[in-house]
Amino acid sequence: MNDIDHPKTRPQWTTSGTVRVIVFAKAPLPGLAKTRLIPALGADGAARLAARMLGATLAAACDAKLGPVELCVAPDARDPAWQGVPIPPGVMVTSQGDGDLGARMSRAAARAVARSEAVLLIGTDCPQMSTGVLRAAAQALRDADAILHPSSDGGYVLLGLARFDPRLFTRIAWSTASVAATTVERIRALGWSLTLGATFDDIDVPDDLRRLRESAKSNT
Repeated sequence: MNDIDHPKTRPQWTTSGTVRVIVFAKAPLPGLAKTRLIPALGADGAARLAARMLGATLAAACDAKLGPVELCVAPDARDPAWQGVPIPPGVMVTSQGDGDLGARMSRAAARAVARSEAVLLIGTDCPQMSTGVLRAAAQALRDADAILHPSSDGGYVLLGLARFDPRLFTRIAWSTASVAATTVERIRALGWSLTLGATFDDIDVPDDLRRLRESAKSNT
């Protein structure tokens, strides 16, 4: 990880030492989850992959033992789409609510920071999202205001915050190659300290499946 732009002092409103991991996910149902992978896997195959990646991400978040683990879901947590989806004991389930991805992440991050918690925002698309990555990100927030792990497609797979500002989530062209760069620019403009982590892969489109197979081989 590379540390950049660190001011000499931390903000006065530092965290309580608790780090909340918030996992954003869609219900792993055919036609709802991983829809861009349907041409390669079919609707059922894409949904099965989504379910496996959701399970792996939640397991990593729980095993990291950093603090509360929150699954922030779409559709609503009370929707029948979530019936039968295995969720580890102790994981809090909340609803993403309305708005674009930025609005949904902004609300979740604001809730955590309002509790004097640091927060790690992640999805379920990154096969490299391990317990070690999460623990290292939480450790980085002891010294930095933010940590960001970019994705190879120009987005990011993890955004960690020890403080909150809604400008990190507004007027951003989500699902484009400029997301990570724009977010880094916003963090710098706020004068916050930032740790920039390694670049990881997202599994979003058929070409990404090769990376998933390579990752599986490397873990065997």
